[in-house]
Amino acid sequence: MDNPDLTTKAKLHFHAEPAQFRVAAIGENKCKLTSYNRRDFYKITLVLKGESQLLYANRGIKINKPALVFTNPLVPYSWEVLGDEDYEEAGYFCVFSNEFLHNGGRMESLQESSLFKAGGNPVYLLDDEQLKYISSLFIRMRAEIDSEYHFKYELIRSQLNLLIHEAIKMQPAIAYPAPQNAASRIAKLFLGLLEKQFPVDSPQQPLQLKKASDYADKLTVHVNHLNAAVREITGKSTTTHINEKIISEAKSLLKHTDWNIAEIAFSLGFEYASYFNNFFKKHSGITPSEIRNS
Repeated sequence: MDNPDLTTKAKLHFHAEPAQFRVAAIGENKCKLTSYNRRDFYKITLVLKGESQLLYANRGIKINKPALVFTNPLVPYSWEVLGDEDYEEAGYFCVFSNEFLHNGGRMESLQESSLFKAGGNPVYLLDDEQLKYISSLFIRMRAEIDSEYHFKYELIRSQLNLLIHEAIKMQPAIAYPAPQNAASRIAKLFLGLLEKQFPVDSPQQPLQLKKASDYADKLTVHVNHLNAAVREITGKSTTTHINEKIISEAKSLLKHTDWNIAEIAFSLGFEYASYFNNFFKKHSGITPSEIRNS
């Protein structure tokens, strides 16, 4: 997520809850969409014009029309302007904490929201009617933040929820079957615990859960029982899920940070960079250096 304190030259609006919500226009004083920074803030961006590419985790998503973009502090991303480098982006963005919406009565964690999930679609292209409505919500939030209305943050939370629900309406209907047995519950707990291990925030803090047995200990089940449940529900072994997440995180760190390969290896639980290099090549077919230099 962009760090507004460092990347925004425009005047952001700080009031009674400055640590929980901020809003600004992208084009103000050359306020730029810049690279991912790991913070505890979610971000919604309304892109009005320009041609750009969102590099989201390991995907590149081209944006060439008005779009609403949801970015998650747990998923590395950056923006790449396509075409004329002097062309100015235009639009709005707001950043907010999970607690900001919880204070307004929203109980679902944003990490569990379909809009912000790591494997979800972060970009929603807008038609004229959607663009008009969503633009009005950003304009109202920016106006309200400067008002003297005593309950303005309650009103802003309502407007933010309208923005989120408008995007949810754009999603295709998907039926998610409820867990039916113990294997489903164990697999769900494992996958949730696996997600919480990432992203790795510092090369000085290595990954704590690295093997299937580590997860089994945390979930207080036998490792064989865990493996059987995860394979039954997902079709993959516990170790395969763990390795895929480590490879995905390694690619993100190689692309989005300036940590050297030894630091990345250590942060992902490898004692020696050579072990990491062998692991990475075995599972991805290329070396970490090739990813970094690509």
